[in-house]
Amino acid sequence: MDIFLQQLINGLTLGAVYAVVALGYTMVYGIIQLINFAHGEVVMVGAMVAYSVIGVLAPAGLPPPVLILAAAGTAIPACMLIGYAMERIAYRPLRGAPRLAPLITAIGISIILQHLAMMIWSRNPLAFPQVVKVESYAIGGAIITSVQIAIIAISLAMMAGLAVLVYRTKLGTAMRATAQNPQVAALMGIDANRIVSLTFVVGAGLAAVAGVMVASYYGVSHYTMGSQLGLKAFCAAVLGGIGNVPGAMLGGVLLGLVEALGAGYIGDLTGNVFGSNYQDVFAFIVLIAVLVLRPSGLLGERVGDRA
Repeated sequence: MDIFLQQLINGLTLGAVYAVVALGYTMVYGIIQLINFAHGEVVMVGAMVAYSVIGVLAPAGLPPPVLILAAAGTAIPACMLIGYAMERIAYRPLRGAPRLAPLITAIGISIILQHLAMMIWSRNPLAFPQVVKVESYAIGGAIITSVQIAIIAISLAMMAGLAVLVYRTKLGTAMRATAQNPQVAALMGIDANRIVSLTFVVGAGLAAVAGVMVASYYGVSHYTMGSQLGLKAFCAAVLGGIGNVPGAMLGGVLLGLVEALGAGYIGDLTGNVFGSNYQDVFAFIVLIAVLVLRPSGLLGERVGDRA
């Protein structure tokens, strides 16, 4: 029971991060039907920028909350600028092209961002500064740390804020209208190009915060850290229903729980043939199962083929 509760806490922490990153995928896909495979690299840039900011300001003896706010306050605009540049320079000219062209472009941008980060921050793993003292709390035989509590709380706040933005504001109404029918939305006075750019910007801002949370949780940042995280978040978006905001949240949490519980019990189930180092396999097993059994995802709508 202690193992189950501990893995449940770990799964909720991972799931919260996956959900935040998956929201970036699902928002962009919902608007322009594009899988932005460079989104994971935006997460990485957010972590790297925060690492640099903390490294510069920490010797000044600033309080930990100030360091964290300064790091996040720098990483978010930097990632938003990258998100806007990606949409404006790379994706917008290809909006009317066959779907394969922007997909290949997204992979190319991902590789470019990785190599730029490698040139700026080196190819070595970087120890992310732990500016806040980590406190541990016992819950029924399991341990939850202050970092895990902060990650879950911040993720829930961001998901709630995004839900309010999408479903309770004029900008959210414009986003949903553009996603449903961009031509009709344009006739109603909505600037589709502006809405698409803002969608990329909002998704990149979420990615920046996710990057800071992941680096703080694992204590390390690396120029390739966004690749696997991005793929898992994409699996979460597909699980919940790509293009569906509540689905991305649900998919992220479920995927985190499946991965954590699988890592906790795979040794017992296989007679210690496989260990917890195989936990990454579960995300892709879930992806394959969803694509085979319910391609639209858990909360996705089934769309009939057009004649």
